[in-house]
Amino acid sequence: MYTKRLEGPRRGRSFDSVNSCLEEKHLNNEINKSNFCKIEENKDIKENCNESTEKGRGAVVFSLKNEVGGLVKALKLFQEKHVNLVHIESRKSKRRSSEFEIFLDTDSNSEQLNEIIQILKSHVNVLPLSPPDNQCAPGVDIEITPWFPKKISDIDKCANRVLMYGSDLDADHPGFKDNVYRKRREYFADLAMDYKHPSAIDFTEEVKTWGTVFCELTKLYPTHACREYLKNLPLLTKYCGYREDNIPQLEDVSRFLKERSGFTIRPVAGFLAPRDFLAGLAFRVFHCTQYVRHSSAPLYTPEPDTCHELLGHVPLFAEPSFAQFSQEIGLASLGASDEAVQKLATCYFFTVEFGLCKQEEQLRAYGAGLLSSASELKYALSGNAKVKPFDPKVTCKQECLITTYQDVYFLSESFEEAKEKMREFAKTIKRPFSVRYNPYTQSVEVLKDTKSITKVVKELRQELDIVSDALSRINNDLGI
Repeated sequence: MYTKRLEGPRRGRSFDSVNSCLEEKHLNNEINKSNFCKIEENKDIKENCNESTEKGRGAVVFSLKNEVGGLVKALKLFQEKHVNLVHIESRKSKRRSSEFEIFLDTDSNSEQLNEIIQILKSHVNVLPLSPPDNQCAPGVDIEITPWFPKKISDIDKCANRVLMYGSDLDADHPGFKDNVYRKRREYFADLAMDYKHPSAIDFTEEVKTWGTVFCELTKLYPTHACREYLKNLPLLTKYCGYREDNIPQLEDVSRFLKERSGFTIRPVAGFLAPRDFLAGLAFRVFHCTQYVRHSSAPLYTPEPDTCHELLGHVPLFAEPSFAQFSQEIGLASLGASDEAVQKLATCYFFTVEFGLCKQEEQLRAYGAGLLSSASELKYALSGNAKVKPFDPKVTCKQECLITTYQDVYFLSESFEEAKEKMREFAKTIKRPFSVRYNPYTQSVEVLKDTKSITKVVKELRQELDIVSDALSRINNDLGI
């Protein structure tokens, strides 16, 4: 679950992107080589570059004892040298429990930063960001490649970076003044934040609200939902307990999806930024809320809840073609710029959340935002809504509305058509490498040089040999 409305200012580099010596090499250097990338046109990526002379960016990490005034003294050095701080972040030291580690991303050239570092060393312990030869050569065009997960365990770093948590509700939220509801929301959020293994949840307090939503929507599905949705919903009733009087357990739903399309579900405590949410899709992981909308307004919710996730999203994530479409949007987002991620998130919003398709010459909904909202589902298919053909280049510029119906909906002839259009659109995203998902290791392979590409070609040849052998056997059986 991600948000379009709660994004804060653009974030600079952070602890997630610095060198492995700060992480005790827990992630085998995979994560740490990402945010400081030097990219020369038509050349391979050179990793672990932490400064840019041309763009005037530099970063430093140092540790402080937990004492009053220590950080103020350190930051004063930057003020005296007239160096602006782009981002500052702190965390408890993983080396010494009595210390804190401070990460600073700065607007400075290497000369300024080195001067400050030398002064800092007399007061604090400056930690290395990368090997000694870690500076980018002057005069080279540089792009900062944002960190992205490269193996499925890295998703844990994204899942808890929620933008809104627990009982934090807007003043206009139906449950804002209900302390019992807010405490229940906090309970669900804590479960997600501490998530290690699936556990059953008692939804006794929420089942009545779920039942109201379930009954209202299931009346509309036969005439409003796409055929793929209608095919999978009965299977979810059979295998996962989709009923008016029962809220399905995420573990059962996740197991079902894994068998059908390879997708799994991971609980999340609240809103995720688009980059983190889309990164999950790249690994066929859907971040799913567990709280339920407030009982005073069962047919309205200002944010995605478990009714939206389970009734809107899950039936279509069970469809292999739709699952692949969703994953490809996620893969396209890995390492992309903030601007590109925003475009991809908008395309996701108007397809996976509010998409329409045409089947048997009739409009049908496949977007989860529509399939979990009775009123907007009826409106979108009423003939009064504005509908345009899905074109990522146009769709990515459309404003996403959260608390009202959309100004326009986008129509795809099929998932395959939408997938092909998104593939072509993804090719326009400027990124110095391509990525490939390896389902055997549940990891993302970065294709950035001839060695990595040759490895993929070799694997594809092996797959083609299997296909060729199968065709040969069929021909022999047919006597051809």
